[in-house]
Parts: sequence; structure tokens; C-alpha cells
Amino acid sequence: MSEEFKDQQEVVEATNQDELEQIVSLKKGDTVKGTIVKVEDNQAYVSLGYKYDGIIPIRELSSVHLDSANDVVQVGQEVEAKVVSINDEKESLVLSKRAIDSENAWDDLQAKFDNNETFEVVVADVVKGGIVANVGVRGFIPASMVERHFVEDFSDYKGRTLRVKVKELDRENNKVILSQKDVLDEEFEANKLKVMAGLQEGSVIEGTVQRLTQFGAFVDVGGVDGLVHVSEIAWNHVDKPADVLSEGDQVKVKVLKVDPEKGKISLSIKAATPGPWETAADQFKSGDIVSGEVKRLVPFGAFVEIAPGVEGLVHISQISHKHIGTPQEVLKEGQNVQVKILEVNPSEKRVSLSIKETEEAPAESAKPERSSSPSRERRDSVKAEDLGNNPNVSLNNQGLSITLGERFGDKLSKLK
Repeated sequence: MSEEFKDQQEVVEATNQDELEQIVSLKKGDTVKGTIVKVEDNQAYVSLGYKYDGIIPIRELSSVHLDSANDVVQVGQEVEAKVVSINDEKESLVLSKRAIDSENAWDDLQAKFDNNETFEVVVADVVKGGIVANVGVRGFIPASMVERHFVEDFSDYKGRTLRVKVKELDRENNKVILSQKDVLDEEFEANKLKVMAGLQEGSVIEGTVQRLTQFGAFVDVGGVDGLVHVSEIAWNHVDKPADVLSEGDQVKVKVLKVDPEKGKISLSIKAATPGPWETAADQFKSGDIVSGEVKRLVPFGAFVEIAPGVEGLVHISQISHKHIGTPQEVLKEGQNVQVKILEVNPSEKRVSLSIKETEEAPAESAKPERSSSPSRERRDSVKAEDLGNNPNVSLNNQGLSITLGERFGDKLSKLK
């Protein structure tokens, strides 16, 4: 026998001896390494150098539900697994990749939790109450911890890559809670401080309407929301923001106040546009007749809006040609009326108006002649002697002198 042949024989015997020792020592619970040689029937076949291949069922490939074994392993991939069961008579060797992944995952997750680390996961499944990711063990992301905003349907999240933090870790109960919202909140706050530092009170900037509420509109100004109170939406009165704005609208806003400590930004849409009184002098002239809406009735008159944000006073004396006791006798709030502009004073934000001067005055009726009243006749028939005996009555009245002359003429002549 040649030396070369003897060497080859020794190598084969040594190899067989090693394989024999592996076969003899392989038992349940052992950790082994191998290569994926085939994936079919939702299980992976692993070559370990053993006399037959081991099998990893789909349930032992991952800690989360899989639709296909190909989702996590491919032919040629090296894997580490734990022996779940072995039966040489049936040539059955069941392995678990999930068991090894789980053992390795806990220390890694604990380190990420302790360091408040952000890391990426792929959404493996959508379940009731949230979504699931494989982090070596089953990681659950509750619905409230997925986004900063409410999400009604997560069906399109499967397969997405999310950035998360470990929110809760309980190895004893095999519980891992993850949160993407914490990552987004931190990024939002960091960006918010940066944006707020760059905002100048009094500046006019562009924004996008994000949300509408009863009390105002939240407008995005560079990734940060500021509040436009309902009173700051328009120069005219607005009952509900939804009456004049829609989500997604692009608007110009003026920065009223920035409060970094409270994280609040106050904005105004109306202040970013010319005020109605700024254009009133050019828009209205004395003598113009315009239409308006009665906004308020007060004891001394009516306030009529002739342009958004421009109200003028119709004094009670200028409401009607006829005498009225209160404006409510002829007007009501919400009524449209024609008014004549008497005076415009933009600097004092005051306009004087008249309704009656837009209407033709009614014709005056002829006054009836005054007839003598019985009291007048009685006065004319007063007895002369009564007047003569009254020292307070003047006799310089022509009518009375004729009567007295005729009555006392003979007596007066004797006194001459």
C-alpha cells in the first residue's frame, strides 16, 4: 500500500470518526449550526454534517406568524438552531431557529432598553389592537404607540419598516412592548424647538391648515402647529372655523406670540391681510349708497355692516322719516338694508349712515284751519264791567276799546 493511499485512508477514517462522535453526542437541547439546503412545504431543511438533514418547521422559524418559510430563510443561509427532538430510527431531527433567536434577543433588547436606543423593525403582522414585529421574540406595538395621530386601519402597515424604542420588557412573561410614537415625539419636540427659535413675532409666513376645532385652526408652520384662534381667522365674525377653512388649505399667518416654555405658537390669519378699515377710505365716500346687513340693534340706533369688519351706525333719527321709539319697530338683526354714507372716518374706525335718506320722504298733508273754540268765544263775550273793575287787564286792545267806547261813551263825556 502506497504512502499516499494510506494518508487518504486515514483522513477518511478520521472524518468518519468525527461524524460518528457527532452522531453519538447529538441530543435534545443541543445548539447546532448548519446550512439551509432546501425550503419547501413550509419548512427548511438544514445540513448539519449528520447522517440525515434536520428540519425546521415554519412555527420554529420565527417568533411571529409567517405566511411562508421563505420570508425568513433562503437556501445557502447559515443558521443556528436548537435540537427540539431526535429519532434516529425514523431519521427525524427537528430543530428550532426561534429558540436560539429568542435566547440571543433578550440581552440585546435589554441593552437597547437601558440605552433608550432607536432601532428598525419590519412589521410582520397586523393583529387586534396593534401590530407585531419580530425582534428575536414577538414584539408588540399597540395601536396607540404606532403614530402620533390616530390610525383607524393598519392593514397597509404589514411589511413597513418602523423606527422604534423598547417601551416595556418582561422576560419572565415573554413580553416585549415597542413604540414608534416615542421616537416620533422626540423628533417632533427637537424640531419644534428648532422651528420656534427661528420664528419672529410679527413676521408673516406660509402655513398649512392641519386640524379644525370649535375654537380655532391648527396651522403647520414648518413641522410645528400653531393655533389660529377663531377670533383671528377673519376680520368679520366667524361662528365656526370650518365655515371658512378646510384641512390642507395654504394660508398666510402672522406670528403673534411664541412661547418656547409652554411650546405654544399663537398665529393670526386676519392680521396677515389688510384690515377693512385700511381700505375703507378708498372703498367708501360720503354720499355713496350701499347695501349692508343689520348686525346689532341698540336703543340709540342700528349698527350695519357695509363690508367685512366695517360697521357703521345708523342713528335712530336716521332710520325712518316717521318718528319711532326704538329701532326694533322697523328693523331686525340680519336684515339687509340700503344705507347712505354720511361720513367716513377710518382713523377712528367710524362711519355714519342713514337709511331714511335712501327713501323718498312722504308728502306733507295740508293743515286744517283752526276754528274758534268755545273758550275763545267765551273770552270775547266777557262783560266789560268785569274787565273795567279788573286793574290787571289792559285796555289797549283795539277790539276791547270799541266795545268800551260804545258802552261807556256818555259817561266819559260828562267827565270832560
